[in-house]
Amino acid sequence: MAFYENTMITKQDLAVKEVQAIVKKYNEVINNSSGRVVKIEEWGLLNLAKKIKNFKKGFYIHYKFEGNSKTLSEIEKKIKVDSAIIRYLTVKYKKLDTDKEYFKKDN
Repeated sequence: MAFYENTMITKQDLAVKEVQAIVKKYNEVINNSSGRVVKIEEWGLLNLAKKIKNFKKGFYIHYKFEGNSKTLSEIEKKIKVDSAIIRYLTVKYKKLDTDKEYFKKDN
């Protein structure tokens, strides 16, 4: 099993319940396809550098997980048909850094 980070950008006009449903949906997809979610970070609504499909902002969701090729293919299959997700990126790592949260808001 390898380690991966997956960052998804959803549409800016989604309700909080819809974003939570997306987080839960992809958590279950990873766990049900021989993977294991290590950490989920919700970075919130951030500005995009360029417009993507006429959106200036997007809600960022970041998964750190352990999985194999079956896990990756399942995630990609679901993302491609999900109209709420406008962009995604999956990166493979040798070791995950679960301590740092780059977009964590200090209270």
